[in-house]
Amino acid sequence: MNFLSPLFLFGALAVVGPIIFHLIRRTTREVKPFSSLMFLQPTPPRVTRRSRIENLWLLLLRCLVLLALALGFARPFFRESAAKNADTHGAGRRVAILMDTSASMRRETLWTQAQEKAEALLRSMTPLDSVAVVTFDRTSRVLTDMERWRTTPVGERVPGAVRQLASVNPGWSGTNLGAAILQALDLISVARETVPTRGEIVIISDMQEGARLDGLQGLEWPANVSVRFEKVVATNTGNAAPQWLVGGEEKEAQGADGAMRVRVSNAAEAKAERFRLTWGADADAGLDVYVPAGQSRVVRVPKLPAGVEKLALTGDEVDFDNTLWLLPPQPRRMPVMFLGADADDNTRGSLFYLRRAFQQTSQEIVEITARRANDPVATFEFQKAQLVVLGEGPTDAQLAAARQFAREGKLVVVPLTDVKSAPTLARLIEIPEVSAEEAAVREYALLAQIDFQSPLFAPFADPRFSDFTKIHFWRYRRIDPAVLPGARVLASFESRDPAIVRVPLGKGTVIVLTSSWRPADSQLALSSKFVPMLHALLDESAGLPPTRAQYFVGDEIALPPGPQPFTMRKPDGAEASVAAGGKFTATDQPGIYVANPGELRFVVNLDPEESRTSPLAPDALAALALPVGEKQTSATAADTGIHAAATEAEQKQKLWRWLVIAAVIFLLVETAVAAKLSATQRNPEVIP
Repeated sequence: MNFLSPLFLFGALAVVGPIIFHLIRRTTREVKPFSSLMFLQPTPPRVTRRSRIENLWLLLLRCLVLLALALGFARPFFRESAAKNADTHGAGRRVAILMDTSASMRRETLWTQAQEKAEALLRSMTPLDSVAVVTFDRTSRVLTDMERWRTTPVGERVPGAVRQLASVNPGWSGTNLGAAILQALDLISVARETVPTRGEIVIISDMQEGARLDGLQGLEWPANVSVRFEKVVATNTGNAAPQWLVGGEEKEAQGADGAMRVRVSNAAEAKAERFRLTWGADADAGLDVYVPAGQSRVVRVPKLPAGVEKLALTGDEVDFDNTLWLLPPQPRRMPVMFLGADADDNTRGSLFYLRRAFQQTSQEIVEITARRANDPVATFEFQKAQLVVLGEGPTDAQLAAARQFAREGKLVVVPLTDVKSAPTLARLIEIPEVSAEEAAVREYALLAQIDFQSPLFAPFADPRFSDFTKIHFWRYRRIDPAVLPGARVLASFESRDPAIVRVPLGKGTVIVLTSSWRPADSQLALSSKFVPMLHALLDESAGLPPTRAQYFVGDEIALPPGPQPFTMRKPDGAEASVAAGGKFTATDQPGIYVANPGELRFVVNLDPEESRTSPLAPDALAALALPVGEKQTSATAADTGIHAAATEAEQKQKLWRWLVIAAVIFLLVETAVAAKLSATQRNPEVIP
């Protein structure tokens, strides 16, 4: 038997008190009758060699009460049970080692330092400890979990983990420290109820300020888990890096003259201030940039020569992030097919306004192909088209091609220019008949009920843009949507007659407008709502993923749908097959990625946050209230593990409860015995 608080055993010395009190009697058992004692002074008896302990059972009970209390406060437990518990559940620490493999760890000897620290840490573990080794950058990967560590023979644990770390090198991704800490907490928290031992997260990193700490704000930390930082330090802490400005920071990635905007940032600790951006093989092809320490400058890089796809920053000693890949923005080509007899220059027709609604931009080129009644229908043109608009008088062959186009998941727009267009609609969706009649309109009709949840009107859901009262409709055709299978009315006139109806056809949709955008029918083509509405229909029909001028390492590249899978070629020449319409996720290095067929090219650059190599400010960690702990030696860790095993065994056995119960029983028996002895004593007789 062992004791968790052995110092309380000194309380057992209190049994000396009852023994002494039993030896020293203040009264004598010999009673001598005497007349009067008022003139005599009482004298207690002296302890002599002939003094004997009387009422031995009473003394024994009193001693047992004190001994039971002393043993209970000392919290006894059986060592065999503690050893068994340690072997079964592991009573040592639960340690999660986080190894930073982000791009900033490629500097100088940082990764070598990290490996040495990790190996020393692994060798300091005791047999009772459970260890998990996790590498992290933008995402986290578990090399060794605690269950595998625990089931591995003790002599093979450290060599196996060291071999795994030797096979890992820093990549090109950014640093998401917050996600890594959360995963480490999950690893430590496994079987928390059965293992109430101490947990520790050890982070081996350069702790650069570009590390993301998302998810840690307001996190409720477990009481038994602490965090420790093992920082690796570079000799040169200064760093400069270029960044291509696109998206929200600049309206256009490329100006009208083909120039691109590049930001050059310089760290506060940097010693160099003069740099040069170079491109191509020509030594004179470059641009000098002056950036003081702690500041940044935005420069316009002239249009790059054909075949040149990268910039290099010279003058900076930290070169892991000095290469910037560039491609001029590639506008998407969006073919639109118009089937009808309208002439291009007919200002009263639908095609005239359709061509002028789709203007070419740097992000998108809409190509409208018009096919009249006598023109042949080419299958490949419909395969490339993203939207079909029906005009007047399409042939049966054109309607069949448009019907197949919709069934494959695209949109066909049918503006009813007169009541004769109703039979065309019926043939398109293959129903017996659609009846239509000209509605009686006094002056003009207005849209009254609009479904802003539909993709067509979603761009106008904001109250600032939802006013359609300025669009006047002079004429429209009244149809019954009940005859259209699965029809859904997207907009209605004040008379509750449908204005725009959505009809499913196969995997696609037919959009029916009961009034066209011709000037004779409405003011729709002249309103500010016309162009956004057509673009909303085109985007819904195409279903293409949004394009980006550049991606960062670790981003997903969404590929457009197509009839066959793509082959993605990475910058190092490796190739991978990706399903059409799928996402390519192996963007693990900066450079140009090419998808075939189609020679689609994508730019992947280093995350700009990774270039912020200055040390993370202490305030950033202090604001998260991380429970930062101190480094423990091997002996301290062993003592902690043994103490944890003993504590767990004592809490499970709870022998102190039985000792307290025994003390109470002894005390009750002692009280009864003392009361009985007092009752048997008689008062002495007094002689008058």
